[in-house]
Amino acid sequence: MSALLRIGVVGAGAMGADHVRTLTTAVPGTAVTRVYDRDVTRAKQVATAAQGEVAASAEELIGSAEVDAVVVASPDSTHADLVLACLAAGKPVLCEKPLAVTAEEALRVVEAEVAVGRRLVQVGFMRRYDPGYVRLKETVASGALGAVRVVHNVHRNASSSTSVTGPGILTGSMIHELDTVAWLLDDEVVALRVESPVRDGLPDPQLATLEMARGALATVEVFVNAGYGYDVRCEVVGTAGTAALAPTPPVSTRIAGVEGVEIADDFVAHFADAYRAELTAWTRAARAGGVDGPSAWDGYAANAVAEAGVAALTSGRRQTVDRVPRPALYAVG
Repeated sequence: MSALLRIGVVGAGAMGADHVRTLTTAVPGTAVTRVYDRDVTRAKQVATAAQGEVAASAEELIGSAEVDAVVVASPDSTHADLVLACLAAGKPVLCEKPLAVTAEEALRVVEAEVAVGRRLVQVGFMRRYDPGYVRLKETVASGALGAVRVVHNVHRNASSSTSVTGPGILTGSMIHELDTVAWLLDDEVVALRVESPVRDGLPDPQLATLEMARGALATVEVFVNAGYGYDVRCEVVGTAGTAALAPTPPVSTRIAGVEGVEIADDFVAHFADAYRAELTAWTRAARAGGVDGPSAWDGYAANAVAEAGVAALTSGRRQTVDRVPRPALYAVG
């Protein structure tokens, strides 16, 4: 490996472009050497800004001798195959969520990584790096809240151009909470119900009730076309107290008889600190030849819950979550 960790980025849309900006301006010891996107003009703009080059294909980028590690930020349907290509090339990869569209595809990635024998795949569940969520998890782990009984989650976007179907809202948006709740509680989702008040057209918003293995319940409201802005909340309720994410706007105004705070609509800006910490941790581990963040197993587990959620939304009934046994490669502790 060269003095710099040479990174190739597949996907130059909003997420990929922001990762390139963060890597080139805020993560030392890295260089974005290759960028690929089906939109060649877009790829050239992003690559030029990073002083990198445009790859002719995703496969060429992954196989390039000028790329040590790969970021996958392309459309969800391409994730599993691109990650499998990175595993075949022996290169660490940070794959934006979801790891795959279906649990079966995600399991293919898990099985391929197990066959390699070492962890090379990290999934972009960046909330695990957000300072607020990190502090919330520390509070839960300290025992200060007593026994956790309920976790409440809200996830609203002003609008969405990617989560455009009922299943897509689960696999593309709610999947964040499906991972976060399990991570916060060090527990597994074993069953869930998913409902929507919208009977005709896009079932948005959706309300899920998650049953955890150790008995806690979690609610998740996802509203991808809420209109007013980007809004993420989480509260953990225990037998001795509660803990919640604090509101993020640092300034409150009183103008023309109205008191209030601004609600932004940019999820990338909202989680800028989380993305920076995520990329910093990933590149540090990749330099050592592996990864140590959210794993392919975590991606598969979230996909398995999302898949059960899709079935629950369709049937209107409680759905249990089926998973294969956790391989030793992903042993906890």
